[in-house]
Amino acid sequence: MVNSNPILGTLLHAVGGASASTCYLPNHKTKQWSWGTFWLVQATFAWLLMPLLLGWLTVPSFFEVLRNAPSGAFWGAFLLGGVYGFGGMSFGYAIRNIGYSLTYTIGIGISAILGTLTPIMMRGQVAEYFSRPGSGIVLFGMVLSVVGVSLCGWAGFKKETDLGVLKNSLHFNMRTGLMLAIIAGLLSAVFNISLEVGKPISDLAAKYGAGNFEGNAKMIVSTSGCFVVNLVWFVILGMKDKTLKEFTKSSGIAATQRVKNTLWSALAGTLWCGQFFFYGLGHVQMGNFQFISWVLHMSMLIFFSYIVGLLMKEWKQVSKRTYLILILALITLFISSAIISYGSYYGEQMMAIK
Repeated sequence: MVNSNPILGTLLHAVGGASASTCYLPNHKTKQWSWGTFWLVQATFAWLLMPLLLGWLTVPSFFEVLRNAPSGAFWGAFLLGGVYGFGGMSFGYAIRNIGYSLTYTIGIGISAILGTLTPIMMRGQVAEYFSRPGSGIVLFGMVLSVVGVSLCGWAGFKKETDLGVLKNSLHFNMRTGLMLAIIAGLLSAVFNISLEVGKPISDLAAKYGAGNFEGNAKMIVSTSGCFVVNLVWFVILGMKDKTLKEFTKSSGIAATQRVKNTLWSALAGTLWCGQFFFYGLGHVQMGNFQFISWVLHMSMLIFFSYIVGLLMKEWKQVSKRTYLILILALITLFISSAIISYGSYYGEQMMAIK
């Protein structure tokens, strides 16, 4: 059995959040490729190749584990992963309409709440989880996290007001982006449910000696469902828009540029996969407080997405008041993560004494 360390788990979730918040940046480096072509390549790496590679490298008898996995857990995780596939697409399109910061706030904020509470409500264990030693501290941290996310949202909407007449030049479309971000958030929460449904697979991997890497066995099942949905959708879209030829020399795109585009897109997919590689490592370290992994991870993701937004100068032309609200939001998210980490650590210590 893995010895838990919630503080280490929090740090690992932070690394995963940083990886997730930067995964779409490589798209800015691709030239002469449509969004669909970029998405097909990054999806192949994010949801198929990298999860397979990580599983094979870190889980002993990886393919045997998958063969022996309970069919209910396997297909349940796969199908729910497919549902999340539509969320991933919505997320990408939302970023194109309202930017990184606002998309991450709305989409991931919804996902953080639903993705955390739904699994434990399905098991009917809400009272049990929140009656453990340290759970009061953790709950306070979770509430503070929601406050931080709300402040981020407020800053995002004020940003829209501040930009005003600049919307068209910045390709800012709040109505479309908001709808897509909400859909993305609702379906993103399903991914955590998919991982929860796939827990028997990771439990089996643990018996094979996977240790801290047990989560990589179930990750490939969930991401495969996501990949199939995206593959079908974007191949059909590529055929309709005649963009699939961008992979070939008949497109008129230089071979060197196609290679560069492929590498940048592969990096995007690898960064996306990296978030759940570190999520899995952080999750097992949370011990008796694994149920808070999702909200902790999502809070980290939002925190770093706003840092990315600042670095990309998305907030360059906003008012000082909006900027101050954003800084307050980031400080709140940072403090909430520290409180959740401390509460988990304290609870683990108290339960160990008992």
